[in-house]
Amino acid sequence: FHVHFGFDAIAPQVMEDIVHELRSHRVPLVYTVHDLRNPHQPEPEQHRELLDVLIPAADSLITLTPGAAAVVANNWGRECSVLPHPHVIELENFDRARPPATDFTVGVHVKSLRPNMDPFPVLDTLCATIATLPGARLVVNVHDEIFDPDNHWYAPQAANRLTEYARRRDVDVVVHPYFSDDELWTYLMSLSVSVLPYRFGTHSGWLEACYDLGTAVIAPSCGFYSEQQDCKVYGFDEHHFDAESLDRCVRELYSEEPVRLSAAMRTRQRRLSASAHREIYEKVLA
Repeated sequence: FHVHFGFDAIAPQVMEDIVHELRSHRVPLVYTVHDLRNPHQPEPEQHRELLDVLIPAADSLITLTPGAAAVVANNWGRECSVLPHPHVIELENFDRARPPATDFTVGVHVKSLRPNMDPFPVLDTLCATIATLPGARLVVNVHDEIFDPDNHWYAPQAANRLTEYARRRDVDVVVHPYFSDDELWTYLMSLSVSVLPYRFGTHSGWLEACYDLGTAVIAPSCGFYSEQQDCKVYGFDEHHFDAESLDRCVRELYSEEPVRLSAAMRTRQRRLSASAHREIYEKVLA
């Protein structure tokens, strides 16, 4: 029984019952620790209670970065196998050509403003930086549901504040429904840089998709994003925001060529991951 994520709504007592049932039927439990802090929950306690059930109970633990493994070791005294996050886009899409680079385009996708997102200090800084770089543009994407009074994610004040950025000549604000996978890949390939506006979190599949497609990433200093790929990092967490470091990251990327991972590299990585998973499963089944 391999748990990754998606258990946000399960109560700790129910999780304990699940663990008990697995043990009673001699079914091993493997848990991949994607999130040490749940990006969808404003406070850490609810997720921590579930980790306190899953991590001690697991027959084997996996995580994505050495930093996350160190936290698990320090907090729970358990060792994790560290297996890198695999490719996100399909291997057959790695040969998709990026559009010709004309403008230097920095993108911030605020999605539906989930709890770990705080885009406004990021956007204010990016607007100031972009204004000084010839041929540079800032694209702000947001899901339309934050404009819908009947939607759970309705956020009228934030929505109005986001649309105000469109008044600037070098900023586009694009409101749209959730992208399909193909729409998302097209969007990411239209960007030179994607900036992650997270105050807390642990790992990112979005970041991996960017490297699959050749889009540079500027990640916050919280979590372990910078251990996933060799991305630029700016100071941002629940306690501070470093505007100078974000400005510096953008200026450095303005004159750099982005890195795009190859299908061959991702295929090798996936095979190694599959082999490691097989070894883990065989060990816990023995």
